[in-house]
Amino acid sequence: MFKKQLTLLASVFALFIIVLAGCKSKYEKLKASNDNAKKYAEAVKLYNKKEYAKALGLFEPLVTRYRGQEQAEDLYYYYAYTNYKLKDYTSARYHFKTFADTYPSSARAEECRFMSAYCYYLDSPIFSLDQENTNKAIDALQLFINLYPKSDRVPEASKLIQNLRDKLEEKSYANSKLYLTISDYQSAVISFGNTLRDYPDTKYAEEIEFLTIKAQYLYAYHSREDYQVDRYHLAITFADQFIEKYPNSKYLKDAKQFEKDSQSGTLKAKSVLAEALGNQKIAKKIAAKKDTVISQPPSEKGNDDKKIPN
Repeated sequence: MFKKQLTLLASVFALFIIVLAGCKSKYEKLKASNDNAKKYAEAVKLYNKKEYAKALGLFEPLVTRYRGQEQAEDLYYYYAYTNYKLKDYTSARYHFKTFADTYPSSARAEECRFMSAYCYYLDSPIFSLDQENTNKAIDALQLFINLYPKSDRVPEASKLIQNLRDKLEEKSYANSKLYLTISDYQSAVISFGNTLRDYPDTKYAEEIEFLTIKAQYLYAYHSREDYQVDRYHLAITFADQFIEKYPNSKYLKDAKQFEKDSQSGTLKAKSVLAEALGNQKIAKKIAAKKDTVISQPPSEKGNDDKKIPN
């Protein structure tokens, strides 16, 4: 009885496999066929039905087969947008750029040049990550503006560039604060200065200038006495400039305190150094101290529309 059941099950399974093989989908049959014209027509239909993965499966092998033919431009246009619709922005930006380079006289060249840059924009990560694509997106969008200064897309491209620069500004600001958090005070001072230089209109300017005073004060405080006078003096200079520039700042009280503490630190350092002149033991003790680590952090300068096939 058991043997008969196994035989029956095996027969049913074999029949199921045969049925499946015989019921190969029209899509799979078309994909395996050599009828390129039919493939192309079906790929466009699938694209318009928003079945982009299936459309890509048909468009992909046709790209090389239609190269040099009359239909090649339309095909490649659809192909680039299919990758875009599937959110494969790396592939899409490459194909949009290739389209613009291959068909520079096409009415779609401007659009594809913009879309290539826009794909870089979409691939730009959050500010805390590496910003290579952000910088490439800025370069690509600026190139678009330079190539098509009268384009209707220029205002949008300019807006996207500003968004990307805001992200770089945020990263620079965050990195500068991180140096302060990890007690690398000299690097914090340098990095804050770089941020202000690279983004002079930053919304963080007042806070950054205050934190520069704080970082410079702490840098001086943790230095050897023979370096403290000059370093405290710079903290005082930063404080003076801040107090004059921001007389109503919420940081004013703390800025004045850092200035006062820097003046006291200067007097104390001078006293110790004067004593060391006549006391070799104190002089050797100062010389034996390890000074604050000196480092030099770098500048942090590190849509569809009617033309899109529906």
